[in-house]
Amino acid sequence: MTSILLIDDEQQFVVTMAKRLRKRGFLVTEAGGGLEGLGILEDGPVDVVVLDVGMPDMDGIQVLREIKMRFPQVQVLMLTGHADMEVAISGMAMGAFDYLMKPVELEVLVGKIREACSRSRNAGEGRGLD
Repeated sequence: MTSILLIDDEQQFVVTMAKRLRKRGFLVTEAGGGLEGLGILEDGPVDVVVLDVGMPDMDGIQVLREIKMRFPQVQVLMLTGHADMEVAISGMAMGAFDYLMKPVELEVLVGKIREACSRSRNAGEGRGLD
């Protein structure tokens, strides 16, 4: 089962998206901010992180940098509002798998999660695409 960590400070978004992803068979863990998300990653493996760019405790770029330093096999999908587009693009240069605009359509997100999970598993087998 694919494990997903949702990191976003918008609680209603996290609750709703987690519920919808669970209905599609994903194992979902929720975090309300970057520090909480990093703590969850310390506790166990996650296939894909869905990461909001704009958060008050740590912005998405800071969180991405930490994830890539400490958990390089984890794939990260960045979620951004229109104003954060340049930040999301720079996140791609830092190793994010992809970025999606909010509000994100569920089926688009599910497709990206599956692509990212495939890359994560390939990297874990030594056949990474990086």
